[in-house]
Amino acid sequence: MIDNQENLNEEEKQNEEVLNQQEENGETTENQKTETSEESDAEEKKEDSMTEQLAKAQAQVEEYKDKYLRQLAEFDNYRRRVMKEKAELIKNGGEKVMCAILPILDDFDRANDTLAQMGEEACAEKKGVELIIEKFEKILKQQGLEKMDVLGKPFDVDFHEAVAMVPGQPDELKGKVIDCVQAGYILNEKVIRHAKVAVAQ
Repeated sequence: MIDNQENLNEEEKQNEEVLNQQEENGETTENQKTETSEESDAEEKKEDSMTEQLAKAQAQVEEYKDKYLRQLAEFDNYRRRVMKEKAELIKNGGEKVMCAILPILDDFDRANDTLAQMGEEACAEKKGVELIIEKFEKILKQQGLEKMDVLGKPFDVDFHEAVAMVPGQPDELKGKVIDCVQAGYILNEKVIRHAKVAVAQ
């Protein structure tokens, strides 16, 4: 009987040990579950943080890219503008000199007209002046200066300056230039002096 009691005691002890082990295993499993969930939460937070940092970095990259493209476009526009201004300066750089020469051309034209009125006695002088005028105009034409041809053309404020309106003209001449008081000049397609003209009314 003592043996039976001892056996029962041993069985109870074993059962208790098994229960204790099961409880410990359950606690361990719960601890493991808790640790696992904490680890997964930490990983999710880490991923969220990295995703947020990546989004910020991408936004910053886009901002820098936009600034770079704007600066590049601005510089390109500046470069084009400077090149255009430089080309115009080279093309029309002699405008002041040409404007200073125009009164001399006017004097040559007046001298030629005066010699033409003198007749035969000034024939040699007239030819000399004509040669000088021709040579002078040829050199100026090579530099881009052109004399306006205005007689018989319709009046245009872009090229002409009306100094007189002449009434009593035929209908076909109305609004057209009938006389040129002072010649107009164009330098490289730019008007540097408007022609002073009389217009039929």
